Amino acid sequence: MPSNDVRLLLHTAVPTLATGVIATVVSGVVAGGKGAIGAVVGTLVVVLFMGIGLVVLQRTAKSLPQLFQAMGLMLYTVQLLVLFIFLALLKDTTAFDFKAFAFTLLATTVVWVAAQARAYMKAKILYVEPSSGSGDKPARKGSSS
Repeated sequence: MPSNDVRLLLHTAVPTLATGVIATVVSGVVAGGKGAIGAVVGTLVVVLFMGIGLVVLQRTAKSLPQLFQAMGLMLYTVQLLVLFIFLALLKDTTAFDFKAFAFTLLATTVVWVAAQARAYMKAKILYVEPSSGSGDKPARKGSSS
């Protein structure tokens, strides 16, 4: 991964993991051990899904830049749908506290998206490729009158 991608991943994953730690402590106090387990599982699900999505998006941007925006919108939609499917599938679980899992999933997803948006805004990414010519001005095209 290029350093820009790693920096972007760090600027999104660190706040998300910090939110997950806070949610784990709060869930552990409120719901006990099962609440803490639910918060940890929720944090891991978000970090894995969103991290994989970020890697896919960066690879798409490098290989097919014309599809970057459409791919980003599709990717976020699919990620949110998969997270909702996770919620539906694990609704009746007894392995951990479902409410702690759901609230952590929601909080860490919001933090990930906000941190990713902030990281993109702060990144100094060229969106116009500098010309590699000799620096001459292009010839005028069109009529001279």
